[in-house]
Amino acid sequence: MSGPLDLVEFRRQGHMMVDFIADYYQKIEKHPVLSQVQPGYLKERLPESAPYNPEPIETILQDVQDHIVPGLTHWQSPNHFAYFPATISTAGFLGEMLTTGFNVVGFNWIASPAATELETIVMDWLGDMLKLPTSFLFSGNGGGVLQGTACEAIVCTMAAARDQMLSQIGRENIGKLVVYGSDQTHSTLQKASQIVGIHPKNFRAIETTKSTSFALSPEVLKSTVCSDIEAGLVPLFLCATIGTTAVTAFDPLGPLCDVAKEHGMWVHVDAAYAGSACICPEFRPFIDGVEEFTFQHKWLFANLDCCCLWVKNPSALVSSLSTNPEYLRNKATDSKQVVDYKDWQIALSRRFRAIKLWLLVEMDKRFEVVVPRKFSLVCFRVSPSAISKANYPTTNYEKCVNEVNCKLLEAINGSGRVFMTHAVVGGIYVLRCAIGTTLTEEKHVSMAWKVVQEHADAVLHPPCIN
Repeated sequence: MSGPLDLVEFRRQGHMMVDFIADYYQKIEKHPVLSQVQPGYLKERLPESAPYNPEPIETILQDVQDHIVPGLTHWQSPNHFAYFPATISTAGFLGEMLTTGFNVVGFNWIASPAATELETIVMDWLGDMLKLPTSFLFSGNGGGVLQGTACEAIVCTMAAARDQMLSQIGRENIGKLVVYGSDQTHSTLQKASQIVGIHPKNFRAIETTKSTSFALSPEVLKSTVCSDIEAGLVPLFLCATIGTTAVTAFDPLGPLCDVAKEHGMWVHVDAAYAGSACICPEFRPFIDGVEEFTFQHKWLFANLDCCCLWVKNPSALVSSLSTNPEYLRNKATDSKQVVDYKDWQIALSRRFRAIKLWLLVEMDKRFEVVVPRKFSLVCFRVSPSAISKANYPTTNYEKCVNEVNCKLLEAINGSGRVFMTHAVVGGIYVLRCAIGTTLTEEKHVSMAWKVVQEHADAVLHPPCIN
C-alpha cells in the first residue's frame, strides 16, 4: 500500500484534477448559475457513513460531477452577477498550488522566513501602488498583513482599539465603548463588535439617505457622537466604507476622519469591494484622508482568501493580539528585527498567502438606476412610472413597487440563466447586478439584460396582491 504522498500517483492524479477543473470552466455556461437543488439533497445521495476503504480518483471525480456540481452556485460563471465578483486567474490557481504544496505554517519569522518577508514586501508594493501614506508601510513604521477576510481584519483592529482605550479608562468601563458605522456598512462590523465585547446597545448604524447617495454624513456622525458623550459613553471605533455596501456607497473619508480625531476614535476604512480600483489614478481620490485601510481580492484575480490590511500603528495590534509561549521563543523574535504575523491576527497558524497574489439600464425607460453607479455594481429597479396604478390598484403603492421588483428578481434567478441579488435602501427594493467575474464578457452582460427585460414583460402584467 502506498503512503499518503505517493509522488507517482500525485503526478498522475494532479494532471487529472487540472483537466477536471479546466473542463468545468470550459462547460460552465451549461450549468444553471443558481443551484436548483433543495435543502438536504446531498444526504440522500451519499452513504450514511464514511467509506472504509479508499476509492480511486476516477470514482471520486465522477461523484463530484454527479453530486457536488449540481449543488454549486457557480460563482465563476460569466452569468453570475450576484453579491460581488470572486475573480480567479491562472496565476491565482498556480499560486494556490504552491501555497498548498509547500504547506508551511508561518506563524512567526523563524517558521518560514520567506513567507514572512515576501508578505511584508508584497504589502509594501501594494501600498505603494495605492499611493498610501508612507506611515502605512513597513518602510515608514506602519505595515500590512494578509488576513483571511475583512471580518477578521475588523475584529483584529477593533480589539486593538478596545484595549488601547481601556488602558486609559479602565477595563471595568468596557460597557461604555461605542462603535459607529452607517446603516449601509457591511454586517461584519456588527459581528466584530459582538466578538470584542461591545454592548449591543452601543452599536450605532447611522441612517443614510438617497440625497447623500447613502454615504455617511459627517454632520450626523458628529451629532450622534456628541449625544453619546453627553450620555457618559466613550466613542471608540468608526468604520467608513469605500464601495463595500449594498449600493457601493462612498463615505467622505476626510471629514469623517476629522470628526473621529476630534473625539479620539480609531478609524477603519473598509474597502473590501472597490479598494483595489483605487490603484488607478482617477479613483485614488476616493481614499484621500485614509486612516487605516483594508481591501480584498475581489478585483485582483486572486482567489480566497486574500484580504489586505494596512495599519499606521502595528504595535497596537501586537499589544492586543500577541502571545509568546516558551516553545515559540527564538533569537529572531527576541531581536525585534523581524515581523511575527501571528501577533497581527486572530489565529496562531497562517497560510503562505502572499505567493498568490459598464451598463444598459438607462436605455429602457421602464427601469431606473436608483443609486449613482460607481465601478461595476449597478443598483436598479422597475421604475414606479412603469407600473400602472390602474393595473395595480392598491392602498400602498410603494409597497406594490417593491413587490413587483421582488417578483422580477425571483423570476430572473428562477430561470437559472443568470443570478443577481437585492438590497433595500431607504425603503426601496433594488436589484444588484455586480459585474466583474473573470469570464464575464460584454455578450454575457447583454444576455443578462435581455433576461431582465423578458421577465419584466411578464411580471408587469399580473396585478399586485395587497
